[in-house]
Amino acid sequence: MNYISVREFAKKRNIPERTVRNHCAIGRIKGAFLTGKTWNIPDDAILPEKANKKKFSNNPLLNHLKEQKEMKLKGGIYHRTQIDLTYNSNRIEGSKLTHDQTRYIFETNTIGASKESVNVDDIIETTNHFRCIDLIIDKAKSKLSESFIKELHFLLKSGTSDSGKDWFNVGEYKKLPNEVGGNETCPPKEVSARMKELLLGYHNIEKKTFEDIINFHYQFEIIHPFQDGNGRVGRLIMFKECLANNIVPFIIDEEIKLFYYRGLQEWNNIREYLLDTCFTAQDNYKAILEYFEIAFD
Repeated sequence: MNYISVREFAKKRNIPERTVRNHCAIGRIKGAFLTGKTWNIPDDAILPEKANKKKFSNNPLLNHLKEQKEMKLKGGIYHRTQIDLTYNSNRIEGSKLTHDQTRYIFETNTIGASKESVNVDDIIETTNHFRCIDLIIDKAKSKLSESFIKELHFLLKSGTSDSGKDWFNVGEYKKLPNEVGGNETCPPKEVSARMKELLLGYHNIEKKTFEDIINFHYQFEIIHPFQDGNGRVGRLIMFKECLANNIVPFIIDEEIKLFYYRGLQEWNNIREYLLDTCFTAQDNYKAILEYFEIAFD
């Protein structure tokens, strides 16, 4: 019997090495055994039945995210995306949780020791955001709709102190006027019509581009359809729509937060501000994909 390494098996089957190691560790590749810390795999070993099934989509990244979510695989692109996207999006909106605390919540479902007081809503919104990411992975191929957007908001804000306020309207459009960055937003009575108009125009675009997705994000934030949580819901939608259209998604992190704000503010005047910021974020995510050996265009 001839045996090959994890790298050789992964290359032969065109799958990530981390996936191969996980299959070996849980006994899904028959005949594989450890010598020290090295897996030895029979040269004629076959992939587990599940891995041979039809792929979830024609997007390699989406397939990896979906597979690793279902496997509950630690240390892969799904694990990294959950922590980085949740930490940065919440942080932009004022969460005080650190990256390590966010990771700890995801990995252990506990907050861990902290010298400083921790806001309960920050913890709840963090765990809720993990569920939102699962939703956008599961429904990435589904057509973007008002009901889906409301579902994201419901998941994000459920169980928070805001959800106990009658006027807050969790999972539904806002009841009270609000503003963002000192700028007026759509009046509550006009939100439903404006959202329908926005989605109709977006779906009339046959082949959506990177700029189309970002323009939708800008228009969504201008409407500001919910009482709170608009930024996080909007960024989740961008990530989902990139996956749906086979475009490499991105995560706006703290280092480029101010450029992101400026880009939104100046979108109607100089689109390059926001586009360049999102391209920078996309390059950062591409570097992560390269590390995990995930192909992208």
